[in-house]
Amino acid sequence: MSDLHFPPRELAVMSVLWRLGSATVADVREHLDEDLAYTSVLSALQILEDKGYVRHEAEGRAYRYFPTVAADKAGRSAITRIKDAIFQGSAERMFAQLVADRQLSRDELQRMRELLAKRLGVDNASDDA
Repeated sequence: MSDLHFPPRELAVMSVLWRLGSATVADVREHLDEDLAYTSVLSALQILEDKGYVRHEAEGRAYRYFPTVAADKAGRSAITRIKDAIFQGSAERMFAQLVADRQLSRDELQRMRELLAKRLGVDNASDDA
């Protein structure tokens, strides 16, 4: 499970499970942006379970599904694929693209700056340079 890849529908289902922590088929269906049939959601959950990404427990007449892979692990895998495919393996180019996003608020940029300073072991990350 080192390289995780979710097709769009499976990713949407996993996103609901990560957000809620666990869910029944009806819960997942209710929280999806796309209006899918109950059987379509059930099928996606069964596929994810076959892949080892979710598990279920009986809850009355229904099943409750739980993610078995953390969102941050899936995120790392996706980021690596994007970095390799779009930015020719350069984290610096990918970071530059992200920072250039005009929709990032000053607060988000400041938090990113603080994360970088922490990673570099630099004190006073919030001081203006």
